[in-house]
Amino acid sequence: MTLSQVPTTAEAQPDISYHPDEAKWRARTARRLAENPALPSQPLPEGFPAKLEGPIVWKGSDFTSEDQWVVRLTDVHLQEIDDGLRHFKSLNKPLGHINRETYPLPTLGAVLFDLAKELYSGRGFFVLRTIPVEKYNREEIAIIYTGISAYVGSARGKQDVTGAVIAHIKDLSMSHAHEKGHKGNTAYTTDKQVFHTDVGDLIALICLSTSEEGGTSRLCSGPSVYNEIAATRPDLIKVLAEPWPLDSFGGKPGYTFKPLVYWEDGHMIIQYTRRLLTGYGEQTRSPHIPAITEAQAEALDTLQFVAEKLSVALNFQKGDVQYINSIGLLHARDGFRDSPEKTRHLIRLWLRNDELAWKTPAPLQPNWTKLYSVAPDNQRFPLEPEVRKKDNNPIPLPPTPNVAT
Repeated sequence: MTLSQVPTTAEAQPDISYHPDEAKWRARTARRLAENPALPSQPLPEGFPAKLEGPIVWKGSDFTSEDQWVVRLTDVHLQEIDDGLRHFKSLNKPLGHINRETYPLPTLGAVLFDLAKELYSGRGFFVLRTIPVEKYNREEIAIIYTGISAYVGSARGKQDVTGAVIAHIKDLSMSHAHEKGHKGNTAYTTDKQVFHTDVGDLIALICLSTSEEGGTSRLCSGPSVYNEIAATRPDLIKVLAEPWPLDSFGGKPGYTFKPLVYWEDGHMIIQYTRRLLTGYGEQTRSPHIPAITEAQAEALDTLQFVAEKLSVALNFQKGDVQYINSIGLLHARDGFRDSPEKTRHLIRLWLRNDELAWKTPAPLQPNWTKLYSVAPDNQRFPLEPEVRKKDNNPIPLPPTPNVAT
């Protein structure tokens, strides 16, 4: 499909929603194969490999213990983290100036940089265990988290137009902000998040507290998903590699066209968020933009169900920091239940390691340039949860205690 073949707004959106329906997926697959039995015989897009290999190609069943991805901080490392905190505070600089020079980690820094190589050249993820978050107030946690992450990713991405470079991932469904119509992002609910990627190269998540029940983090190798689909339905790889109409939900422009899958400089890159194609909750898909096709609907569900089958579950503990290659792996989250005693609360960074980074596909480059363009003095570090905003007026939520719990 070329841009000229993208469906017009007169064509109806397929029967597909944010939460995939396996019965509908199987029925759609059977219907499309009955209509055209030659679909599985179509070639892969030109230049795309028949099969990917390497350490980032894994299945969840390949892992037998979390010791394969958990890196435990030693007493020496924890002392360096404390020393780095004191050193940065003594400089009296804005938090945007946190970097490898202003937050020195004499031995841990080298360990973290080697782990960054694992993100780009290895399995694509690791967990740092554990920061004693109960020892620090919220600003100190932000300094420590940003300081250690500077050794993993040299560039921080802004997460909204206010220049916020950290974002709180927490259930805000009962908040005043959500009453004002911001119910379009699963990150601010207890709902299940389906497999997706964030923008940018790397994601970091520090866990300040866990939920009463659920909320398991799940990861999947994008190349492994590619291999299975390429072997069984190469026609769907072709669909994924062609332009899709991505809703901006009132942004400017109202929608953009981008592929979901790229073969770039020897790397298979997946970049997509399902809600931009299906809507979510009150943020329904805009009525005046092109619908996705039946082929795209099948491909979207195929991505999800293959990822579920091949994924690994991570046991996220209080004080853990999870680092993920967001262009090589897909990630998801189970639904969860909070209680007055236990409320799930993560803080996110978007990072890029300029020394190790993969080549960014041309269609993604404008977003990457914008993402990593915020200067140190313009970086904002909100210490309390707020909903990401498209304008310069974030809606802060009622204050919570300064000490992380």
